Amino acid sequence: MTTRRDFLKSSSLALGFSAISFDLLTKKKKNGHVGVQLYSVRADMTKDPLGTLKKVAEIGYKNVEHANYINRKFYGYSASEFKKILVDLGLKMPSGHTVLDKNKHWDAAKKDFNDVWKYTVEDAAICGQKHVISPWLDVSQRKNLSDLKAMMDIFNKSGELCQKSGMKYGYHNHDFEFNEKLDGLTLYDHILQNTDHQLVVHQLDIGNMYGGGGRALDVINKYPGRFESMHVKDEVESKTSGKFESTVIGKGIVGTEEVVELGRKIGGTKQFIIEQESYQGMSPMDAIKEDLVIMKMWGYK
Repeated sequence: MTTRRDFLKSSSLALGFSAISFDLLTKKKKNGHVGVQLYSVRADMTKDPLGTLKKVAEIGYKNVEHANYINRKFYGYSASEFKKILVDLGLKMPSGHTVLDKNKHWDAAKKDFNDVWKYTVEDAAICGQKHVISPWLDVSQRKNLSDLKAMMDIFNKSGELCQKSGMKYGYHNHDFEFNEKLDGLTLYDHILQNTDHQLVVHQLDIGNMYGGGGRALDVINKYPGRFESMHVKDEVESKTSGKFESTVIGKGIVGTEEVVELGRKIGGTKQFIIEQESYQGMSPMDAIKEDLVIMKMWGYK
């Protein structure tokens, strides 16, 4: 016969285990959308974009970020064609990389963008992007503070243009922003301080900065709320160059999980875009598959 005391004891244990199980399930679910930068599988995308996107979807990715927009085409497809491909595969493309070049896209006489950049923004909107991100800043546009600030004004104007289509303009860093200085401040400080946070988002590449001396935790703490998007990476020392190269997240020296968590908590980060450019003998597809497994282990879906 089960006594009332035994029943209450077993019921309490059961409730305790249920609470723990529930806590584990809910604790791991974290806000933010995980995606992959298609540059991670660039060779595959060049050979077979449709087949590669299908594999990316089968792995479990729901979001992708493009790195190929040429002559109004994404990987050889028009904006409407590429949008249909994504929809059919259950994919979304919240952001994409296209370099904004003052010499190619800005008409100084008219103080306006030319049609090439206007089409870039238009096609991004057709594909459902939230962010139109430029992943480079030409040397000619950062030689002195005056030139840099003039370029930041163009960044803000690009933000105004994107805003008309319900998007924001964005900038993605490399390493030079942290090891180059003007008037005692790093280029990245100047870029953050001279762009309007309502118009321009900053996609923090937490791996690229490492070789330039930048540390993501310091940057996020210094500029909270400025990083709606993040390139999730990890870095190891390259055996060939002596510099740093990317690796599967969680296996390098960046402290990726801590950085991602800080971005989620105070950085304003909503888009976590995995990018791996070096593979240490793995296939690119296997590498991004492992990256996604690790992000899910950390509670990001």
